[in-house]
Amino acid sequence: MKKIALIACAFLGFTTFMNAQEISKNAIGLRLGDSDGFGASISYQRAIMETNRLEFNFGWTDGKNYDGVKLIGLYQWVWNIDGGFNWYAGPGAGFAAYKFEHPNGNDHKDGFVILSGTVGIEYNFDFPLLLSLDVRPELGFGDDVYDNNDLDFDLGLGVLYQF
Repeated sequence: MKKIALIACAFLGFTTFMNAQEISKNAIGLRLGDSDGFGASISYQRAIMETNRLEFNFGWTDGKNYDGVKLIGLYQWVWNIDGGFNWYAGPGAGFAAYKFEHPNGNDHKDGFVILSGTVGIEYNFDFPLLLSLDVRPELGFGDDVYDNNDLDFDLGLGVLYQF
């Protein structure tokens, strides 16, 4: 009986603190950041329900021994913190194509699949601007044993126009 009462109290507490917030139907902008180099991507968000959205990023990245492009798609749940502050999280996947420059001179290209996720915080201004800061763990699956079969933590800053 105590377990049922505890579960009921927890459920009531969570539903009390869940606030509905407005997610812009569409947003487009830039996301700057990368795990160990510099990257920029065009970011597009599309609301699919009141508190859920899809985000697509297409961009380039470069590091000490590589250059590449990647396309990532993410499903995000969005929760209101207070006022214009929201936090969000969700899973995703994508594809990347990189050119690797190895010290021995054997440069080569590789394409691979990426499993991804995101956790971040954003501020939704009263005018159509959205600023976000997030971390995106990415796990690559490909043939290159030097660089893409590891876990990277991509930290990014987003600036988006909402419409």
